[in-house]
Amino acid sequence: MHILIIGAAGMLGRKCAAHLATTGMIGPSPVNSLTLVDSIPPVAPAGFSGSLAIHTLDISAPGAAARCIAMRPDIVMHLAAVVSGEAERDFDKGYRINLDGTRLLFEAIRAEHARTHYIPRVVFASSIAVFGAPFPPVIGDEFFTTPLTSYGTQKAIGELLLTDYSRHGIMDGIAIRLPTICIRPGAPNAAASGFFSNILREPLIGREAVLPVDDSVRHYHASPRAAIGFMIRAATMDLTPLGWRRTLNLPGLSATVGEQIAALRRIAGDRAVALIRREPDPAIARIVAGWPGDFEAGRARALGFAAETSFDEIIHAHIEDELGGILPAI
Repeated sequence: MHILIIGAAGMLGRKCAAHLATTGMIGPSPVNSLTLVDSIPPVAPAGFSGSLAIHTLDISAPGAAARCIAMRPDIVMHLAAVVSGEAERDFDKGYRINLDGTRLLFEAIRAEHARTHYIPRVVFASSIAVFGAPFPPVIGDEFFTTPLTSYGTQKAIGELLLTDYSRHGIMDGIAIRLPTICIRPGAPNAAASGFFSNILREPLIGREAVLPVDDSVRHYHASPRAAIGFMIRAATMDLTPLGWRRTLNLPGLSATVGEQIAALRRIAGDRAVALIRREPDPAIARIVAGWPGDFEAGRARALGFAAETSFDEIIHAHIEDELGGILPAI
């Protein structure tokens, strides 16, 4: 199998590449070729014994998508995106990367399909930001998409394009609406949702973190570990049961900020919690208020997708995967 990861320098792209390199498999199939693409240089994953190609490309630039697809990967994981807060602030950049880049990628696949009947599996990383308030207490699989951010709008359009190109037999696509990934490793990013990770990740290593919203804010989460499982499942499953409803709401954990902090206290104690500094930010609060807090995800669960059921699990997964299994002394 030849796997192409677009957005390979991002957190999920890096982790997905590392998983494929370590296991050498995607589902039941061996991975013999791995191509990593991003606008900043991706890092080669350790331990991969197959053919590895790394390209620094902006997928929205003229010819970049065609160059990627000319390699004829069996599976395309499209993870590249301008994150929510940045897409809201920079209208042009958000649409150029999140919409134009996606359309150019799909058009490159269409051109190759016309020449050689090429039909790859395409996994498109969408988001629960495609939904907009007002929400029911729990969103079912039939709830409609009315995004209230530019990022959510761009992802919703990408979902529709993916289904239409798949319906025409150009590709075999699936869009997965990822919960907010928590705890994200590394430095804080420009995502409006970044504080959900920051208020856990930074105190766990003795650093202060800013909380811009009230403790009562409820949101929907899954760990990076669960997200990699989602992508591998989407890349390898039989899509026939989906029909032409090629987008899935994925399982996750619904929790309030207060419940996150309570889990942090149970695991790391009062000293860690004391490192959370409350600084209300109306702009962040407005964006987050337009996101859903809980999902049923019945279709995805029936198809074998699974995530954590407590924030204690999510924090322990972070400690195991990012801190060597050891909680630093604070």
